[in-house]
Amino acid sequence: MNMDKPLRRVAIFGLLLFFGLMAQVNYVQGSQADDLRSDENNRRKFAEVFNSPRGQIIAGGQVIAQSDPTGKENPKYGRTYKNGPVYSPVTGYFNGGASKVELAYNSLLGGTDKRITHQRWFDAFIGKKAEGANVELALNTEAQQVAYQRLRASTSRRAGAAVIDIKTGAVQVLASYPSYDPNEVAPQKGQKGGQRLTELDNAKGVIKPLIDNAMSQTFPPGSSFKTITAAIAMEQMGLNSGSVVNTGQLILPESNRPLPNSHDTGECAGRASLRGAFAESCNTTFGELAMKMGIERLNQGATKFGFNRKFEIEPDVSPAESDVPVSVRNLETGEMIRTGQDGTARSGIGQENVRATPLQMAMVAAAVANDGKIMKPYLVQTVRAKDQSELYSAQPQEYSQAIKSDTAEQLADMMRAVVTEGTAKNLQGMNIAGKTGTAEQGDGNPNARWFVGFAPMSKPRYAFAVVTEGPGSGGGVAGPVAGAIMAQVLKK
Repeated sequence: MNMDKPLRRVAIFGLLLFFGLMAQVNYVQGSQADDLRSDENNRRKFAEVFNSPRGQIIAGGQVIAQSDPTGKENPKYGRTYKNGPVYSPVTGYFNGGASKVELAYNSLLGGTDKRITHQRWFDAFIGKKAEGANVELALNTEAQQVAYQRLRASTSRRAGAAVIDIKTGAVQVLASYPSYDPNEVAPQKGQKGGQRLTELDNAKGVIKPLIDNAMSQTFPPGSSFKTITAAIAMEQMGLNSGSVVNTGQLILPESNRPLPNSHDTGECAGRASLRGAFAESCNTTFGELAMKMGIERLNQGATKFGFNRKFEIEPDVSPAESDVPVSVRNLETGEMIRTGQDGTARSGIGQENVRATPLQMAMVAAAVANDGKIMKPYLVQTVRAKDQSELYSAQPQEYSQAIKSDTAEQLADMMRAVVTEGTAKNLQGMNIAGKTGTAEQGDGNPNARWFVGFAPMSKPRYAFAVVTEGPGSGGGVAGPVAGAIMAQVLKK
């Protein structure tokens, strides 16, 4: 009897079973892995998150976040952050929960993302856990460190800084003070880490270290907002930088009180060009322009720059929304109250209820420096698997064409005039241009001092914004901080 035929059938059937088993394992370990891992009945998920190493977070060739063995059963791996307070506005923290980049790329860092599990299906088949990928930031580490140091030295309250590449949107600096150390809340800290996180989360008053002051906190932008008011007036009222405007006294129609200038001499003495009024920051000019345009057009024009809307800088991570409100809610009655004429004038100079993050104001400066175009900011440049294969690479995206190229060109010249002949003459020689801002924040609260602009002065490559709270002016305090940061950025 010929046994070859039955043996072949058995062999083929066995192979089919083997390949069927492989397909099922691959399906369960790959396609269904995320669903099984997140299932509420899976009690292992809470333990396993600490029992394998996460990928590294890298910036400027330096590892600034990594996993290290703890020598314990659980957690087997902790999380170590280099210069934690300097980089935490970008890295965030990881302790089972996560924030910032640790949150945005959690599945890739943790090795559970389908881009890893599908690629390493055989590892899953033999029971080998996929390794987390490494996340590479766009950050300029030297400039980030300078920014943190200079912000800390500038105030006993709050401060923040943002720098972006105007051509790509890559975030070069995102620094905040006060900050926190994510090492204090890392897995290896156990219960103490959880208690510290709760303590940070429940911080009283305005100083909340978990809420970074670069993209997650808003401040009144003060006169730095005049960049937007000027842009809208130029595009909707037919003005140009040479148009003659009123710079003298302005009586607000509802209160019958004057809107004061910081000085009533020079260009602010009565009449001047728009360029001169901008360079010397005449409040009356921009308050009057705002009233002529109305709060709706001010709101709509600011929206083109990114105000009044949210966007994701990275997956599941959104900067705080900057606002130019048409109306605000009365906290006692719940009624919406429309911004009146007086409020519109104050909105035109970045006061009243106007709020902005440093990142948003850096985007405003980017529009001026980049022919009116704003590129979408991003933090992460590349994600690589352990074998160095590329899993993700940032692709520059246009966020908005905020203003016309001609308008941007004139505004750039006006920003240069602020330094060469206006309110920031103390910054001459620093190769930066911009707009000062000194915003009042109410009785008992210090000024929000701003400098917003671009560098270098000719052929700009970067846009920036710095805010720091305390006495004094934006030009006198925030300007030198911006100059120091940009000097380091321009070394690259």
